[in-house]
Amino acid sequence: MMLCCCLSCGDNKTPLENTEGSSKSTVPKGYKLVWSDEFDDAPNGLPGNEWRLETGNHGWGNNELQNYVNYFLETDTVAKIQKGKLIITAFQLEEAYQGSDYISARMKTIQAWKYGYFEMRARLPGGRGTWPAFWMLPQKDSKDWILAGEIDIMEYVGYTPGIAFATIHTKAYHQTAGTAKSASCKVPGAEQEFYTYSLLWTENEIKAYVDGKSYFSFKNDKTGNRETWPFDQPFYLILNLAIGGDWGGIKGIDPDIFPARYEIDYVRVYQPK
Repeated sequence: MMLCCCLSCGDNKTPLENTEGSSKSTVPKGYKLVWSDEFDDAPNGLPGNEWRLETGNHGWGNNELQNYVNYFLETDTVAKIQKGKLIITAFQLEEAYQGSDYISARMKTIQAWKYGYFEMRARLPGGRGTWPAFWMLPQKDSKDWILAGEIDIMEYVGYTPGIAFATIHTKAYHQTAGTAKSASCKVPGAEQEFYTYSLLWTENEIKAYVDGKSYFSFKNDKTGNRETWPFDQPFYLILNLAIGGDWGGIKGIDPDIFPARYEIDYVRVYQPK
């Protein structure tokens, strides 16, 4: 279970500017677009080769209940491009598949980046048991996950509607020890409306935003200690919709929420010019 301190979105202290074509998309001044997936309609209706789907039903370190499958299972498509959006859908099955009663999708970018401004515009699934996320893990595999670090740009649990969370995990700061560095931001109607969830990562600081307003900051202590700051290597971006688990399943799972839909308008990456 993640331990979080709840804060409303604070005043933005980093200079941001509107990105052309979207009043909700904001980037730091002096940054340029280096990668994006706008999820334009695909001929086969499936995500492009910018992503790799990860599969399995081993709980993913959080006792999650879904089985992540590769695009679709029979007639249930867990990841598809539709009307210019990526739709990640979690289904409850009539018959268990490989021991799981639920299927969903977990997608990781092929490319990884060191530092930048990372942005997603999305409408989130709701209801008890849903746990969508937009987050980052290091490109270099590590047997010690927590030493390698994790950056959670956005997490949302359906039993606390209207609140988004940003968190960093390191060896020194993580949920098991009750020391995770985290904050939350109110996102009223996030299950009906699209919000822009973003993160600015530099060598000095990590900051999270909703619609251009900052609400979370974690600074590099400059000690050279990887247990407090492992964020000096390329990280992948990950999109997933979990069901249940140590956090998402605390209040149980409402069977009436399925199919649960996580709708992503775009994902963009910016770096200094």
